[in-house]
Amino acid sequence: MAVDRLLPTPEAHDLLALVRDIADKELAPRVEEHEKAETYPDGLFTTLAEAGLLGLPYPEEHGGGGQPYEVYLQVLEEFAARWAAVAVALSVHGLSCHPLAAFGTPAQQEKWLPRMLAGELVGGYSLSEPQAGSDAAALTCKAEQVTDGYKITGTKAWITHGGIVDFYALFARTGTGSRGVSCFLAPGTADGLTFGRPEEKMGLHAIPTVTAHWDGAVITGDRLIGAEGDGLAIAFSALDSGRLGIAAVATGLAQSALDAAVDYAHERSAFGKKIIDHQGLGFLLADMAAAVDSARATYLDAARRRDAGRDYSRQASVAKLVATDAAMKVTTDAVQVLGGYGYTRDFPVERYMREAKIMQIFEGTNQIQRLVISRKLAR
Repeated sequence: MAVDRLLPTPEAHDLLALVRDIADKELAPRVEEHEKAETYPDGLFTTLAEAGLLGLPYPEEHGGGGQPYEVYLQVLEEFAARWAAVAVALSVHGLSCHPLAAFGTPAQQEKWLPRMLAGELVGGYSLSEPQAGSDAAALTCKAEQVTDGYKITGTKAWITHGGIVDFYALFARTGTGSRGVSCFLAPGTADGLTFGRPEEKMGLHAIPTVTAHWDGAVITGDRLIGAEGDGLAIAFSALDSGRLGIAAVATGLAQSALDAAVDYAHERSAFGKKIIDHQGLGFLLADMAAAVDSARATYLDAARRRDAGRDYSRQASVAKLVATDAAMKVTTDAVQVLGGYGYTRDFPVERYMREAKIMQIFEGTNQIQRLVISRKLAR
């Protein structure tokens, strides 16, 4: 079902119409094939880049789309409603552009940013490590200054699109303590950089998630973003935006689950009437619809604060928490509505349920979001 969206400009309405058309033609027909076979959709990101959809929330002077964040997030939601894995990868690309766009020097931005925003260079975000996920300050991957730049040594984990993309927003240790982490715009290939086999995941099968091994690979000094020691501040700044991206993706996933459940409830009859006309099921669908609408309203509130230049860090955590918990509940309820059919791969709701689980984990687990929110309240 097409969502009746409130958008700020006629241009935004035209953009969403384009996005729906591309999503229906390029994503929807391919999702089941690639998710079941666990194969990468070659050429898809080139198609999205040619349509100008990989740099939407960034300034036009750097080659971006100049769109408000509230519009960009609704684009992500539309893509997620067709293919969550692709929408996650798009969100991660936007996240990986943030350090350079917000903290890079004019020379660095001129050198790399236009190609990143045009989608000629697709990016990944490399913060987590095998023993440093939620506790980002505990990372141990090292960046040692050498004559030619920085020598990177260590292991990074849980990299969406890893091994395929052209660059990484990489966070590595240049000193001790929380002020000892720095941010780098690392190349996608380098002597001494290798990748492990893709993780065998519950969902999001079409986009690989891998571990990267940096074995003394040297990157040039101009790839340091900001000053040494600014890494965690840059990472957390980016994650506020990234959490909104995941909130939008989760909302799109939940919307698809709701739509599938409603369609089925109109088609299936029991005890002489359509099952949607049974009050018990009708109330369940009503709760699902309320959860989806609430998730959307919550992420849009945070996005509008961001667009207005106001602090939105707490609201981003609230949006990520609310939207991803809603996605888990709505997708689970969709399986229940379809009964035995919902548990089979003949219908997409079992995939939606598997995909929803990770939404509560990445970009900061929902326990971490509660910690962030409670600390904000304590201040």
